[in-house]
Amino acid sequence: MSEKITFFIFGTAGTPVKQVAASKTLLYLMGFFAIFCATGLGFGVYDYYHLKMSSLSTGKLEDKVRNQQDEITVQRKQIQTFAGKINSLKSNLLTLNDFEKQIRTIAGIEISDKQTGIFGVGGSMPEDIETNVELTKKHNSLMREMHDQVKQLDLASVNQEDRFEYLLKHLVDRGNLLAHTPAIRPVRGIITSKFGYRTSPFTAQGEFHKGLDIANRKGTRIVAVADGTVSFADVKGFWGKLMIINHGHGMTTYYAHLHKFLKKAGDSVKRGEVIAQIGNTGRSTGPHLHYEVRLNGTPVNPEKYILN
Repeated sequence: MSEKITFFIFGTAGTPVKQVAASKTLLYLMGFFAIFCATGLGFGVYDYYHLKMSSLSTGKLEDKVRNQQDEITVQRKQIQTFAGKINSLKSNLLTLNDFEKQIRTIAGIEISDKQTGIFGVGGSMPEDIETNVELTKKHNSLMREMHDQVKQLDLASVNQEDRFEYLLKHLVDRGNLLAHTPAIRPVRGIITSKFGYRTSPFTAQGEFHKGLDIANRKGTRIVAVADGTVSFADVKGFWGKLMIINHGHGMTTYYAHLHKFLKKAGDSVKRGEVIAQIGNTGRSTGPHLHYEVRLNGTPVNPEKYILN
């Protein structure tokens, strides 16, 4: 027989009220059951704690993924905006190229054989980048296209810069040529003898008059007809006091029968600048200016170079 253990239950007055007897086996079973329940409860609490922590971690991970998705969406929008700016830049380059062509047409400047289109030899303008890509889709193909077009635009900008430099150089040269080309009347007065054949006032015989005679009172101011450098300012035979201005590009002008020089040899002059005064020196019948225009040493009609 199994041993029994007796338990006394006492009342409030301290006197035994009830006596309970239990076997050791039952007590062992109850103890084991209590330990089992406590262990199960401990594992349950442990699992609940880890489940709770895992739930919190999962929530944080979901928030992180959600934030990353938002960042990706913003970045894709920025990529699309940048693609739109590439399209605008390409349009601006084409506008500049059209403007350059207009200037060339107006100035009569041809394209150099060495120059190509702004997108290279035989290159045409690339199509506009398609920016309406769904934000939920990857933008890899859009990025590749943007990368390719950025390289093309870089080449186009370099070519356009070269074309503008070429155009600017020719415009500057053209401006210098115009500034050094006779274009105004050297003095106000009455034209008494034109360019061409005439009867000489000294011999009464026919002769070729190489310039233009403009009469006015002695001391009337004479101006340079174009930019240049005074190459001669002295007395020379029947010319009397003679000034010669070299304008470059094979162009020179002669001012004869002067009264007074206001510039000397070596001086630079600008169009419209006063250089001398009308006189009656040398072989002359009265105060006047004998004015000549010579191209590569050959006299040409000065009236063709008077635009005012």
